[in-house]
Amino acid sequence: MNKQPSILIIGAAGGLANILCGILSKRRSECRVIGIDTRALKNDIDFENFSFERMRYTRRNFEKLFRENKFDAIYQLGRLTPPGGTIEQRLSFSLVNTNKVLELAQKNKVKKYILLSSYHVYGALADNPVFINEDFPLRASIKHSELRDVTEVDALCTNWMWKNQDSIETVVLRPCNIIGPQIDNTITKYLTSHMTPVPIDFNPILQFIHEYDMANILFETLDKVPTGVYNVAPDQTISLQEAKKIIGTKNIPFPIFTVGVVSKVFKKLWTFPGYFLDFLMYSCVIDNSKIQKYISKDIFKYDTKKTLSLLRKPLP
Repeated sequence: MNKQPSILIIGAAGGLANILCGILSKRRSECRVIGIDTRALKNDIDFENFSFERMRYTRRNFEKLFRENKFDAIYQLGRLTPPGGTIEQRLSFSLVNTNKVLELAQKNKVKKYILLSSYHVYGALADNPVFINEDFPLRASIKHSELRDVTEVDALCTNWMWKNQDSIETVVLRPCNIIGPQIDNTITKYLTSHMTPVPIDFNPILQFIHEYDMANILFETLDKVPTGVYNVAPDQTISLQEAKKIIGTKNIPFPIFTVGVVSKVFKKLWTFPGYFLDFLMYSCVIDNSKIQKYISKDIFKYDTKKTLSLLRKPLP
């Protein structure tokens, strides 16, 4: 076993993870930073103390990884699921693999475990409060099975966190929409796509955080943020229609009920997950006051309008 202090990044191939790996490798030069993913690394990370391994998420592979390395901290930034499969299969894999990582972390005396969850776990519903705090029920999977894995993994880690708080620090982060040049998530695709339906009868309030701000918050969480669940968002909010105007894409004004009906017939019109339609109807604005007590006051370098403007696409 290599006993040099090490940090494990699970889900290291994604854009946000790439940024975090670079920050950790540079600012924690005394540590080995080890990234793993089922996918190939998106961008090269040129630091001597960084290494990457493409591997399947299996019990055997995780056990081998922990035998060969002494990890001080673990970031879980992606879902521990194989490509493809049904929703039920992905959920089962994700829960089993996450539970295995938690068991190995405790057994091997890992000091800190950080899970990147999402504000999506709260769900976008008509009766959401103006600001949702961390104690609010996780209702996303009641209506949408696509969100069962992220919701149940969040709940699994939260329950495990309080049960084992005396032996390992655990932090669950629930950020708002993360966007930036390296991010290729659903909200980014929607905002930057031309000729996407935009509701004329709904205009929800949204929150956005720049990828580098989010990566820096992940970095600071390692030393500054104690055990707990934390929403992550800047203070600014913006309406959906204003956000689309800033990016400058051509859009199709639609009554929202028409999108749902027509998309079932014309799949090319609506290629986004079913749950996403709710987030175009109802606001899901999170309260960021809890994490503000621990992170640097000047950590947000990009305001909302600047963050959105970086995604601006020329008209075809």
